[in-house]
Amino acid sequence: MSNQRTIAGPVSLSGIGVHTGNSCTLTFCPAPPHYGVKFVRTDLPDSPEVPADIEQVVGTERGTTLALGEIRVHTVEHVLAALLGLGIDNCRVELDSNEPPFGDGSALSFVEALHKAEIVEQEGSRRYLEFPASVSFMQGDVSLVAIPSETFKISFTVDFNHKVLKSQYLSLVIEEERFTRDIAPARTFCFLNDVEPLQEKGLIKGGSLECAVVIGDDGIVNPEGLRFPDEFARHKIADLMGDLALLGSVPKAHIIAIKSGHATHIPFIRELRRRVGRKPLRVPMDAAAILGIMPHRYPILLVDRIVEIEEKKRIVGIKNVTLNEPFFQGHFPGHPIMPGVLLIEAMAQVGGILLLNTAEDPEAKLVYFMEIDKARFRKPVLPGDTVRFELEMLKLKGRVCRMKGVGYVEGNAVVEAELTAMIVDRG
Repeated sequence: MSNQRTIAGPVSLSGIGVHTGNSCTLTFCPAPPHYGVKFVRTDLPDSPEVPADIEQVVGTERGTTLALGEIRVHTVEHVLAALLGLGIDNCRVELDSNEPPFGDGSALSFVEALHKAEIVEQEGSRRYLEFPASVSFMQGDVSLVAIPSETFKISFTVDFNHKVLKSQYLSLVIEEERFTRDIAPARTFCFLNDVEPLQEKGLIKGGSLECAVVIGDDGIVNPEGLRFPDEFARHKIADLMGDLALLGSVPKAHIIAIKSGHATHIPFIRELRRRVGRKPLRVPMDAAAILGIMPHRYPILLVDRIVEIEEKKRIVGIKNVTLNEPFFQGHFPGHPIMPGVLLIEAMAQVGGILLLNTAEDPEAKLVYFMEIDKARFRKPVLPGDTVRFELEMLKLKGRVCRMKGVGYVEGNAVVEAELTAMIVDRG
């Protein structure tokens, strides 16, 4: 299991957006674990953030557009392909306009900037998306399939039935070095006879031979020609990677694509999100597994094991009380008793895991407790005791949960309370 990654410091690049023609300075900034990728419109009041998530997609014509309400960010796919290809999980992408600079039409300028910023590891395990079975999508002559795999691999077939651009095929495992060398430099492309219709639609206002490969009836219009004989298939892989990044997790799958583009990628990726769904936490959970989802650490982490979970119903957790607990040094040291407030805290941590089990991505969430009610302390808890906390969910509405908990030692109730908590995103 690899760690999450971000960059060591900010790095900027500037240029023109290919469709809007607007000038833009884009700045990649470090972000904390579990932040994900967010586009931040610094040119607007309060710098609104648009998450790089499949649910934010509002347009797919010649590029992928994200929105949050009326806030738009156009043509995000090359930025996202660079982040996914380099294994960067968390990044704040600041823009002072509505479309990233397009550069030469490839992901290379973004890759070079991110390498310059230096990629660093963070605490927290990388999130992977695992598939229980194959997922397929077909529309006309377009086909997309995701096959469960231990590695992230893409196989792409391009076929335009054009005398210059006929069929191309490329298949490769996606990893940082190969992406940087073989995929990032591949440029976007269009046919010469498509240029005028695109302009009439208000697109490619910033387009030129400097930012795309243009294919004429008799050959490549660009004087320098192609960077790779199969540059078109390579760039299609980059586009697909940029759209797959909207899943928010690295897919453990072999993606096989035939003749697809943004307009078919998005419904396919939505189907992937729907099919995978949320994976419930596995039980029993030992201390290492608990550390993977809980933000608490010594001496505040008060749960040793989770032995039972019934989704949205109940949970059972264990706290082993030893004489080495740090609070015994000051709480009645001559007659050590576990503080009642820490019994409630331990109960709350067990309940927090029950609530986290309702989240799609528990590692990216926190639980805040809002209310403690009907707390009762029945018997003292002493060194050597094992407390078994049993909590049942009374009500779950959206992200807010009310639960009732009882702690037992050798079958006797020692503490009980009702707790109200809310699940929130890690900041």
